[in-house]
Amino acid sequence: MKTLKALFKEQYNPENFFLIAGPCVVEDEDLVMGVAEKVSAICKRLNIPYVFKASYRKANRTSINSFTGIGDVEGLELLQKTGQHFNLPVTSDIHSAAEAAMAAAYVDVLQIPAFLCRQTDILLAAADTGKFVNVKKGQFVSGEAMKFAVEKIEQAGNKHVLLTERGTTFGYQDLVVDYRNIPVMKGHGVPVVMDCTHSLQQPNQSSGVTGGNPQLIGTIAKAAIATGADGLFIETHPEPSKAKSDGANMLRLDLLEPLLEELVRIREAVYVKG
Repeated sequence: MKTLKALFKEQYNPENFFLIAGPCVVEDEDLVMGVAEKVSAICKRLNIPYVFKASYRKANRTSINSFTGIGDVEGLELLQKTGQHFNLPVTSDIHSAAEAAMAAAYVDVLQIPAFLCRQTDILLAAADTGKFVNVKKGQFVSGEAMKFAVEKIEQAGNKHVLLTERGTTFGYQDLVVDYRNIPVMKGHGVPVVMDCTHSLQQPNQSSGVTGGNPQLIGTIAKAAIATGADGLFIETHPEPSKAKSDGANMLRLDLLEPLLEELVRIREAVYVKG
């Protein structure tokens, strides 16, 4: 797809899926640079186009006591430094229209959180930056209805749109993945990503900390590749139990390489050259 070729440039590989991966939030320079170094080396070996991800600020937290970031500018500068050092595109989420231009000065892809996927002002502000815009499907939205998010961005003059599936609300404290959404959203003419970590969240816990099922990340990822996902989103951390955000959902960093090796083999089995 033209969108992916423009994003990855020399990394672009139409025969493989691409990966968006990194820690949930920018905690410090050692973590950000260390994860980027490890994952970029794995992706180069496996010929997987790679976008480094970390949030410069976490606005959507359950508890007032939860860690939100090290500071907006400090977090964004670390993301930019990481991308330049490893020659990678980088992404982070934004939480308001006012943040779009600020973040766009540092990152290559603006991520729209699932809870905000219907917010027209945020989508238009992101589109106006000219950056790539990755919209996460709301837990309350169908794959069919995501065409309206695509239309808002494209009609603002930005054709660089991605959509990410991240599960659908099931009761109060669980999510389920409807894999029909992958081909449905690809039908909107944009690349589709499977968020393999947030789709395993168990939100609304009485403890004030979101739970998760990280042991099923591989299952979600394999099914996504088999059903035609263009890319995978996997949050990863060397020690998820010590992570300052979403530790219950992240893949331990040393488990990423063998999983990606398996996923590449699945992709080779299902990929049909056009």
